[in-house]
Amino acid sequence: MHEYSIVQALLTQCEDIATQNEATSVSSIEIKIGAMSGVESHLLKIAFDTFKEGTICDLAELIIHKQPLKIKCNECGNEIELSSPLYKCTKCESLDVKVIDGEDMYLMRLEME
Repeated sequence: MHEYSIVQALLTQCEDIATQNEATSVSSIEIKIGAMSGVESHLLKIAFDTFKEGTICDLAELIIHKQPLKIKCNECGNEIELSSPLYKCTKCESLDVKVIDGEDMYLMRLEME
């Protein structure tokens, strides 16, 4: 379950940011998880709820936004969100595409007190 190590890194990052801003608690954590990131959002939520206890994020709500895979065609410049794992432009059918979003997980926002 690599979601555990992701949660540990997220909690450490939140603690560091809270310390830098002289906050005493974190009330909300907003993240974006890409469709192709390899992170299972429901497992991440379970791990977060389990491991946040006793940390500065003890009372924090975890808000998860799911990001679909987004590509840009290097031939025609078309940008699209893919619903299938076929990396192909739907406009010109070129396979020469670049992933521009949906493969990573990002911390988007923290609410601190």
